[in-house]
Amino acid sequence: MCGIAGLFDLSRGQPTGALEHAARQMTATIAHRGPDGSGVFADEAGGVALGHRRLAILDLSDAGAQPMTSADGRFVIAFNGEIYNFADIARELPGFGAARRGNSDTEVLLEACARFGVEATVKRAVGMFAFALWDKRERVLTLVRDRLGIKPLYWAKAGRMILFGSEVKAILAHPAFRPELDRDALAAYMRVGYVPAPHGIYRNLFKLRPGHILRIALDGTTRDEAFWDLRTIACAGPDGNLTPDDAVDQLEERLTEAVRLRLVSDVPLGAFLSGGIDSSTVVALMQKCASGPVKTFTIGFGEADYDEAAHARVVAAHLGTEHTDLTVTPDDARAVIPLLPEMHDEPFADASAIPTYLLSRLTRDHVTVALSGDGGDELFAGYDRYRVAGTARMGFAPAAMRRALGGMIGALPPAVWDALFRLVPASRRPPAAGDKLAKLARVLRARSDDDVYRAVIAQWDRPEELVPGAVCAPDAATDPALARDLPDFLARMQYCDSVTYLPDDILTKVDRASMAVALEARVPILDHRVVELAWRMPSSLKRRGGISKWPLREVLYRHVPRELVERPKMGFGVPIGAWLRGPLRDWAETLIAPDRVAREGILNSRLIARRWREHLSGRRNWSYQLWTVLMFQAWRERWLP
Repeated sequence: MCGIAGLFDLSRGQPTGALEHAARQMTATIAHRGPDGSGVFADEAGGVALGHRRLAILDLSDAGAQPMTSADGRFVIAFNGEIYNFADIARELPGFGAARRGNSDTEVLLEACARFGVEATVKRAVGMFAFALWDKRERVLTLVRDRLGIKPLYWAKAGRMILFGSEVKAILAHPAFRPELDRDALAAYMRVGYVPAPHGIYRNLFKLRPGHILRIALDGTTRDEAFWDLRTIACAGPDGNLTPDDAVDQLEERLTEAVRLRLVSDVPLGAFLSGGIDSSTVVALMQKCASGPVKTFTIGFGEADYDEAAHARVVAAHLGTEHTDLTVTPDDARAVIPLLPEMHDEPFADASAIPTYLLSRLTRDHVTVALSGDGGDELFAGYDRYRVAGTARMGFAPAAMRRALGGMIGALPPAVWDALFRLVPASRRPPAAGDKLAKLARVLRARSDDDVYRAVIAQWDRPEELVPGAVCAPDAATDPALARDLPDFLARMQYCDSVTYLPDDILTKVDRASMAVALEARVPILDHRVVELAWRMPSSLKRRGGISKWPLREVLYRHVPRELVERPKMGFGVPIGAWLRGPLRDWAETLIAPDRVAREGILNSRLIARRWREHLSGRRNWSYQLWTVLMFQAWRERWLP
């Protein structure tokens, strides 16, 4: 796990020293990703420089240092990630053992690329990776990102210069790149709370899409191709011969192998444990594979609605892990907020980044590698929105009836619904009932299944009003052909989440939070072989008898009694709505002061001011929408000239 950055000067007008200096400047901005070492490579004839920051995990010696040159001298690599099956790949390289210089997966990856080619190598690879490979003979720069987008990779065009890096700040460090806000990308951010790939927040800045290889030739031509395509896998449909028992057996087998591979490390290793289904399954299988107690970590909050620590302790005790938890105060959590724009150098509005950072910081005090349970909700239909969207869609009812019901619910303002719900006993009264019904009304009025999904996930449902002059940038979820190719609505929602929300929100959050403290986070549920098996399961198996994540639960119940983990799903969040009315009010009002927003000329100041007043009054809960705006404003203050 590391950080990479570099450049390809297509004009080839810079001497070696200038290229090396530029690469050092770029990698210096991501030193937090690799505090154990740094290196640069420059090829004056090709106009290329590769930079690397090292977090030493496998082969801690200098033999694992990067950038690394192949044995034949032709290829140079800067690599971020882990190839878990590198020993298997090494056995496919005749004569490699005798000539091997060290014991790193980087060397195996590099020599395999030299022997088999990039595409054939990454198809063999099991792991998380983003790397740059320079071919000195053909003078082609190749950028590669893993199948699910676990590791980030940005690239940009700056005149006759191609720049790339693990984080945007590395690209901004090069003087050739002149940041200019992409208003269409900003509108997309306001809609979902993150900038969806392949877009970047600046013009001429891009995210390399998961499972893709980008080749850049000396004449500036680019070729972007997929080596693994989740859409093809999803559209192939489920395996009709897969019985429920077979599905659970195969899932346990593949997950166990995925976990076992991710226990290889030359530094201390542990796991995040919330006590929920996903992390508990990962920890149970870790304990099954390990020779001694696994180290597990949890943070807790004083607010009961946000505290999972007690549940985690019960699971940890049952499994016999060496457990550490820490109760953090609201002040601890709020102290992270000023750090977020530096960690996320694109606007990012997932407030669970706050506890994720705190958990990573606690974990890093004890270990250098941690396994995480991310991916279970996308693969096995665990999100509440799948239930909500399915119910609101009312597939059994005519569209006209559904829209009429939405109109009736929406006819009453949220404040009126809240007043009516005060007649319900407090123990049975849903929180923020008026706002939830307002959103339900919007969902019911949707004119298509895909509009239902978009209404469920939207932060701002009409972002073009918020960002005047913008046209919301499209993403994979807006492809009009998707409904034809993947008619199962639940599967389609899972697919859209897997190619947008998962890499651009969930995995981005985990990467930035963990890398900010130089912690490597590994995600065994997103082993691509587990992913492929999950997509062979029908939707009726993933949500069976009204139970979400049924196959994953059945695996867990073989190791942990169901009564220890069966509880309502709890998000990993913080009470942003209450904080905005209380301790964060002054900070927020400074960032979104109407005269300030109007002067900046980017957002609709009147719309923001109206939502802010409604939120402060308690008439509406606009916490998600306002947090999205506030995170943009905080980002803009730090990064936008």
